[in-house]
Order: sequence, then C-alpha cells, then structure tokens
Amino acid sequence: MATAISNGVRSSLASLQTITSQAAAVQNRLATGKKVNTAVDNPVNYFTAQSLNGRSDQLKGLLDGISNGIQTVQAASKGIDGITKLVGSLQSTVKQAQADAAQNRPTKAGTALATAAEAALTSKSLKDIALDKKLNDDDASAANNTATASNSGNVGITTASVNIGLSIVAGSTTYETSFSSAGATVRDVVNEINKSGIATAFVDEKGQLNVKGTGSETVQVGIGAAALGPGAITDAQTGLQNDKFGLVAADRTTGITSSGVTSAVRSNLIQQYNDLRTQIDELAKDAGFNGVNLLAGDKVSIQFNEKTGKNQSKLDIQGSTLSSDNLGIAQATNSQLTGFSNFQNDSDLNKATEALTGALTSLKSLSSTFGANLSVAQTRQDFTKDLADVLSTGASNLVNADANEEAANLLSLQTRQQLSQTALSLSSQSDQAVLRLF
Repeated sequence: MATAISNGVRSSLASLQTITSQAAAVQNRLATGKKVNTAVDNPVNYFTAQSLNGRSDQLKGLLDGISNGIQTVQAASKGIDGITKLVGSLQSTVKQAQADAAQNRPTKAGTALATAAEAALTSKSLKDIALDKKLNDDDASAANNTATASNSGNVGITTASVNIGLSIVAGSTTYETSFSSAGATVRDVVNEINKSGIATAFVDEKGQLNVKGTGSETVQVGIGAAALGPGAITDAQTGLQNDKFGLVAADRTTGITSSGVTSAVRSNLIQQYNDLRTQIDELAKDAGFNGVNLLAGDKVSIQFNEKTGKNQSKLDIQGSTLSSDNLGIAQATNSQLTGFSNFQNDSDLNKATEALTGALTSLKSLSSTFGANLSVAQTRQDFTKDLADVLSTGASNLVNADANEEAANLLSLQTRQQLSQTALSLSSQSDQAVLRLF
C-alpha cells in the first residue's frame, strides 16, 4: 500500500535528490580531473580528444628514433673533427720534414767561369766576375773572353745567336723557354733556371755555376743558342752550349742524378706520419652509434611524422666511406714510389702538402653536409615535441575540468543541499502540526 506524501515534502525530496545527483557528478569531475569522462558526457569532445591524444602519442613515439638519428649524425661529426685534427698533425709532420734540407737532390757544379788572373785585373770576387760576364762574344775577339778592369768579359757565344734557349726536365715535368741574348749575362741564365721551379742555380765563390734539382728526380739541364727562339730551344734540348757555362752536354741527355743520400730526420718522421695515417682509418671505424656508422658508408633514415607512403616525412642521410686512401693520403716511404710517398723528395713533400689540403677540404665539405642534416633533424625534433604538447593541450582543453569552477559548483550544491534538507524538515513539521489538533 503506497504511503501518501504531502506536496511540500514531495517537492523538497525531489529537489534534494536532484542536488545530490549533481553534487555526485561534480565530485566525480574533481576526482578524475575531467569534465568529459565518457562519450555520454560529450561525444564530440570525447572522440576529438581521443584522436588528438592518439596522434600526440604517435609523435612522441617517433622522438626516440629522431634522437637516435641525431646521435648517429653527431657521432659521425665528432669523427670528422677527430680526423681533421689528425690531418693537421700530418701537415705538421710534413712541415718538419720540409724544414730539414733534402740530402738527395741532384747537384752539379761546372768548371770555373772566372780565374784568379781576372780577379787581379778587376779587383772583384770570382763569383761577381762570373755573374757579370756577358753571354755573347760581342766583338769576336778572343781577348774579350777575359774580364778586365774596363770589360766584363763573356762566355763566348757567337753574336749571331741573338736568342738563348733553356730546356730543363725533372721527372715528368719539363720547362723550356728562350730570351734575348742582347746585353744578357750569366746572371740572367741563373735567374731563368730559378724561374723553372724544378731546378735552382747559383754561382759559388769559386766562380762555378751550380745547378740543383728541387726534388730527388734526375735533372736534365740544357742551354742552347740560335738566331730565333724556337731554334735556341732546339739547341738547348741537346745542351750544345752547356760547355760555355762549365757544364757538359751529357747534363741534358743523361742528366744529373741524385746523390742517393737520405736525411735521417726525414727518415725518422716516416713512421710518425704512417702511424697518424693509420689512426685516421681506426678513428673512422669507431665513429658509429648503435651499429650505424656514417663514416663507413652506412645510411640512416629519420622519420618525422606518423604517416606512411607518400605522406610520410623523413630524412635519409647517406654516409661516406672515410679512409686515408679515400682522402688521397698515401703511405710514406723512404724511396720513390707512385704518388707523393717519398719523404726524401721535396717535390713529393709539396705534393703531400697539397693532398692534405685537399683532404681538409673534403672533410669540411662532408662536415658541412652532416651539419646541415643535423640542423634539420634537431629542428624537427623540437617541432615534434612542441606539436605533441599542442595536441595534448588541445585534447585537455576539450575534456579536462576546471578545478576552481567545479569546486565552486560543489560548494553551491552543498549549500543548496543544506537548504533543501531544511525545507524538507519544515514540510515534515507542517504535516506533524495537524496531529496536534487531536
């Protein structure tokens, strides 16, 4: 049998039930921190937030791969830095070798171009007398070959030969030129030989013309003379005028050979050079990260977004096999081999310097490439972190509750609940007042 309840009590009870239900919902929001806990609360916000959080989680999952890729590039970059320092040490070793004079340069001293008698007549040194002698026998007088107080003397080339030719060969390098003999002296011949770059010349205190190679290769030196420049060079190719300068024709055909004497200082630097060269190869092998070595020709692929196929964003970095051979750094030896391996040869040491400079250029280029890739990867890493945070924040804005607002709502509902309880009590007292009439 149903119990009759007055309208006042029923109204107060209904209001109290509603407030209690609302308070329970607010308490749940405060407990979970979310205003949308299920799709029932707000289907649009609930599923949108799920999608945003899902993408954020996928991007955060890519950060480990991006980080590994960055570390791989950084390991290769550090390897290049180390190799660059080793190449710098190789350059220092070559400079030390160059600082010690080569002992095996081909050298030839001709017979004296001046005599003690001429020194007595001119009051000049044998060296100055020889350097000042003219090339042409300008008056065809035998007496004019000798220097006197009033005449510089000459080496006796006929006046019809108005051009002097020069032909020098050292290894695979040839230098040939001609110049006018008018007023020319032995000093001009010395200067022309020095211009060649493959041989040097000077007149010593004995008045002898000395010719020396700049490297250890056999040097063929020929001096010629003719009416025309081409003819003078042809004459020089057989060394027909060599005897005028105290040399012999064989110096052009057979050549002046190396002394064969090696520098002890340079020999001692060879092992140091080769050890440094070996360390370049060893360092390159050790410049890997997590099994990937860009300096060994490996490839690293860094994925930047969660998509696949054509929509996938990634960076492929192809490494390069780095070794002393690939950098053009040959092994040093004490004998002449292909390339610039002979430490006893000034010419080879110059080639070594050029090769090491080229190696540094290659290393700088590779370092620049890795640096650009590293910058891209780091930028995308920062972007991915920020984007994941933006997505998470956006999802939170859709479903998270405002703690201050919910706390205020709960306080308001608790106040209303107390008032409703008071109203229910008053309604009950009103019903009980009827019993007092009996």
